[in-house]
Amino acid sequence: MKQNRFSGQPFTLALWLIFFLVPVNVQAELNAWTYQQEKDRLTNLAYSFVRSPMPQRGLYDNIRLEIMCKQNKLQFVVDGNALIASQNRPFEMDYQIDRRSPVALKMNTFNDSKQRGYTDENVTSIITDMLSGQAIFVRITTMIKKVLTGSISLNGAEGPIKKVLSDCGISELTPQKAADDYSKAQFEEDYGKLSVEQQQQVLQRLKVIMQELK
Repeated sequence: MKQNRFSGQPFTLALWLIFFLVPVNVQAELNAWTYQQEKDRLTNLAYSFVRSPMPQRGLYDNIRLEIMCKQNKLQFVVDGNALIASQNRPFEMDYQIDRRSPVALKMNTFNDSKQRGYTDENVTSIITDMLSGQAIFVRITTMIKKVLTGSISLNGAEGPIKKVLSDCGISELTPQKAADDYSKAQFEEDYGKLSVEQQQQVLQRLKVIMQELK
């Protein structure tokens, strides 16, 4: 029986779409900051988030960042794509914008995930830092003391991030640079330049400050 030479065309076209078109779309999403809107399956409430591109393969772990607006509240989210800690457990994460001083964050894994964590504290400060830099370096210490790292470009992040801010009713961020103006490293450098007597005076003042903070 002679086969119609056109009978295989639909199948060939489908393969072409799978192997050529789909990877292009996936690759575009992996290499860019993307804005998305979804609905919570439990509450049916809409929420939005911006997701970071993947770090460069071969050099870093598959870490992705998200800034989420849910129930009119901002969250900073990290997805380690690997075990970080048990559900609803604290862990530590550091981020560094360009070559500035690192910033330490206290994060918590979600109730239903060991790979994703979040913080809802000082999120606007984190966003302000991100919008003023070229790249963000992320380091996560897991429960088994494994260190996950990733360097993520901030190119193209501003537009999608501002959409999420707008969803949360935030039109403008107030810069908060005080914490970065004088870092621990700068203090240690300046402290080392003091005389022994001056160092003792600084330590006495710090002791008073520490007692007041307790």
